[in-house]
Amino acid sequence: MTKKPIVKDKGSSSKLNVKKAVTLAKNSTNAARHQAPTRLNEDPRYASAFQSYEQALKAMQVQKFDKAKPLFEKIIASGSKELADRASVHLNICNQQLNRAQTQFKTPEEHYDYAVSLMNMGDFVSAREHFEQISGKYPNLDFAWYGLAVLECLTGHTNESLQHLAEAIRLSPNNRFQARNDSDFKNMAEDPRFTELLYPEGTTA
Repeated sequence: MTKKPIVKDKGSSSKLNVKKAVTLAKNSTNAARHQAPTRLNEDPRYASAFQSYEQALKAMQVQKFDKAKPLFEKIIASGSKELADRASVHLNICNQQLNRAQTQFKTPEEHYDYAVSLMNMGDFVSAREHFEQISGKYPNLDFAWYGLAVLECLTGHTNESLQHLAEAIRLSPNNRFQARNDSDFKNMAEDPRFTELLYPEGTTA
């Protein structure tokens, strides 16, 4: 069974939601900073809440939702309605992302899809952890090794990518043909080891 991680499509809605929310929040924060410099300088409580808001946005931007969540909660409790309204929106996004991370997967395919969504969001560290969990628990699932191969290629770990791709092909030769047309491996297109793996003995079929 072969299951290809489509990096450009799967999980894109989550990525866009987080990215769009952070961008809009940063724009409104910059506007507030320019529009209310006196309040920032003279109101310690507002200034503190504003600082927490900026820190929370930075954490959210790099998908550190566990760090952003308590900061947004602190802002909501600060009494600043303007910042609290914005923080509530972002807190909901943090909760959604954290709930996804705590999901109990019914099948390895579901777990794989979640790992792919993390990869789409740019959270390569967490994605690798989940791919390794799948391959460790289900070592005969070719798509787990294929997903790991894609991830390692995207993060510049060529040797590891080749090793994982070789295992995926060993488990399912169809992965050889799939990888030939997979743009996710473009970083290795000129590597002779990659060519040899995909075209053993000069085969083209």
